[in-house]
Amino acid sequence: MILPRFRRLFALTTGGPNKFSFLAYFGMVFLALVAFVAIFAPWLAPYELTHMDVTRQLEGPSADHWLGTDENGADVLTLMIFGARVAGLVGISVVSICATVGIILGAVSGYFGGAIDEVLMRVTDILMAFPGILLAILIIFITQEPSLIAVIGALSVSGWAGYARLVRGQVLALREEAYVKAARALGLPTRKILFGHVVPNSLAPVIIQATFGVAGAILAEAALSFLGLGPQDMTSWGALLDQGASYFLLTAHLAIFPGLAIMFTVLSINFVGDGLRDVLDPHALTRS
Repeated sequence: MILPRFRRLFALTTGGPNKFSFLAYFGMVFLALVAFVAIFAPWLAPYELTHMDVTRQLEGPSADHWLGTDENGADVLTLMIFGARVAGLVGISVVSICATVGIILGAVSGYFGGAIDEVLMRVTDILMAFPGILLAILIIFITQEPSLIAVIGALSVSGWAGYARLVRGQVLALREEAYVKAARALGLPTRKILFGHVVPNSLAPVIIQATFGVAGAILAEAALSFLGLGPQDMTSWGALLDQGASYFLLTAHLAIFPGLAIMFTVLSINFVGDGLRDVLDPHALTRS
């Protein structure tokens, strides 16, 4: 059931009235470039990550250092290349955890209803009422461990709530469909009905929300790193931006280049998300 849906999705993205826009294709190409850079960072970086030259601190772009150097004399291009790994890991990991938890809890809540639905939705309401970034700051501050794992965990604590509510709404409508009633009449196990028939048919809006969720997670990680609460053992764009803000009037390159990387990455993800939203529109699927 899932494979034909992806075939239809591929057909719609490459042709027809709802195919991807130019901006969506631009976003896909840019994100593919970021992924390539992140995967092959050790081979693409012009210097070792630990390389520092204290005699060339805060230098602007030059032939030796295309994007200049930071306050320690490290090559900014090298730091940004390795920073792409942190952005990708945080974005994909946070969304994977949040979407998985949200889909399971939302599907169970919407399908069974009753007390289970009431309890899960009240927990969801509480988490959605509390700003996610503030909760992440609180968790990292309490744990006193601003590592990559801690950042991913802190951002995932409340991130699943939106997915759960979205999936619940989809399941509430789908559980009354004829094919679900027929599956019940045939005596199929509840688990197979829910996760084999209902959930796969509710994934279209989840895919769209997950796309935008990656952008949100990257921005949240950059914000935490800017505040000094990001991964301390890894280079991130937010940490570079924080360092650049301190020396902005002296040498602006240290803030401009990481800021541009964050901006274009998030914009590209949003472009792809907009394209998926257009393609996965229910009217588009019926026209296919």
